[in-house]
Amino acid sequence: MNKGSLYLIPTTMGESNPFDVLPQTVKNTIDCLTHFIVENDKTARRFIKNISPEKQQSSLKLYPLNKRTEPSEYASYIQPCLDGQSVGVISEAGCPGVADPGAEIVALAHQNNIKVIPLVGPSSILMAMMASGMNGQSFAFNGYLPIDKSDKKKAIKNFERLSLDHNQSQLFIETPYRNNQLLADLLQLLHPDTLLCVACDITLATEFIKTKRAKDWKHEKIDLHKRPTLFIIHKV
Repeated sequence: MNKGSLYLIPTTMGESNPFDVLPQTVKNTIDCLTHFIVENDKTARRFIKNISPEKQQSSLKLYPLNKRTEPSEYASYIQPCLDGQSVGVISEAGCPGVADPGAEIVALAHQNNIKVIPLVGPSSILMAMMASGMNGQSFAFNGYLPIDKSDKKKAIKNFERLSLDHNQSQLFIETPYRNNQLLADLLQLLHPDTLLCVACDITLATEFIKTKRAKDWKHEKIDLHKRPTLFIIHKV
């Protein structure tokens, strides 16, 4: 029996028309699939309905992949592929497996010789780098900063040092309701001439992307509360 494939299906990064940021290939793929591995059942169903309104919701078989999912369940999620049916992995926002769940399933698919097919869609990391004016030849995405104040301070200083030593732009994110505090911490801790890019609400109508020296940001008033935001620093 031929095995099915594992499709990595990107989504929008907020409330927007999906066809403004997603190609027809995404719709074509969703139209053909029944099995989906998703982070959130409700938002995944809404996304599928927006993309493929003619698809019967009752036909969908959704498998949850989030922090509560036990690794012992992963094998059952790719079983349809082994039985000849393709499966889609749907990100909550952006691209599966990149700053988002999905990598464990992809790794398991490779171990079982299942073809993995990534589809084109918006990546906040790449789009922020594109618009930052920083070093697109060498950059690192570092995920979330530590919650502890002392550990966070050390992390910021370490990223700034790495940026200078390796001419490498450093990206990180924060839980959206902590964005304003992180921006305040950055302006307090960074060298005045370190470049800081704030990329917020990428692809949405409220999109805001700007790069300035840390000392110049102190004159900018912006509210990032509960808005998905990427921070990039580069010390020169």
